[in-house]
Amino acid sequence: MADFWLKVDKTLRYHGRRLVHGMRGLRCNVSAPRVDRPVFIVGCSRAGTTLVYKAFSESAELGSLQRETHDFWTDLHSPVERDWDSHIIPASSASTNDRRQVAEYFYVHTGQLRFVDKNNQNGLCIAYLYKLFPNAHFIYVKRSPGDNINSLIEGWGKADEFATWADHLPEQVNVDDGRYKRWCFFLAPHWRDYLDASVEQVCAYQYTAMNNAILDAKAQIPEQQWSEVFYEQLVQDPVAGFGDVFTHAGLDFDAHLQAYCRDVLSTPFNAFSEIKLDKWKDGRNAERVARVLPQVADVKKRMGYTEA
Repeated sequence: MADFWLKVDKTLRYHGRRLVHGMRGLRCNVSAPRVDRPVFIVGCSRAGTTLVYKAFSESAELGSLQRETHDFWTDLHSPVERDWDSHIIPASSASTNDRRQVAEYFYVHTGQLRFVDKNNQNGLCIAYLYKLFPNAHFIYVKRSPGDNINSLIEGWGKADEFATWADHLPEQVNVDDGRYKRWCFFLAPHWRDYLDASVEQVCAYQYTAMNNAILDAKAQIPEQQWSEVFYEQLVQDPVAGFGDVFTHAGLDFDAHLQAYCRDVLSTPFNAFSEIKLDKWKDGRNAERVARVLPQVADVKKRMGYTEA
């Protein structure tokens, strides 16, 4: 009997949500929603962007889908349109129709005019997002190359999670002598040059390409609309680290958020192992990571990492 009432409750909630979404959609037909200062979390895949996204999703001032939005943005502008050259959506693609569709989608599903969004391709699309929403706030999450590349390598072993979008790529992926047959995470320019590379070379390339793309785009964004945080800061002191970013984004870092951030590391999101710093050094990919660290030295310095 208990299972029956659980099913009833689930069904009622589902139809209740659909009714609410439908009413919001009707409201959009009367008057288009005007999005106010959306927040976009950007960074390399496996840099801690989900950790930050989930924290911002706890803010009462922001609407959140509580999930990544690859499919939504791809439906707007598929990489097929650009012959799979990359996941970059150029600023020239931003249109009034795009703005309307994005505004309606997030309003219908969250009920709020200010929202937070995150996916592992948005860092390549900052110029496009800024043209859509000139008052947007961007939060750039940075992670040291050793740990980030190590986590990318681990992610390449989970293609069912990180390559679900890649089944129709026109090229044959033969990374690590064929160990990896599906391209993971995102396509940056010149990705085809790495189809037959070692997985550590691919991950070093992805780390470099994404972080350089974000830092290049930073020059276009007003200083007050741009925040940066080191993943290491969040691990060492999450309350202080998150507090600075919330404040800079113009959001109240209230008691609920402080309590959430105080405990956030106890329930990590999508972590492959225990959260700690420099864990790549005693992990199974240590030799692979060490081989490519010289290749990312320039972007590491550009990101603000000064240690040797």
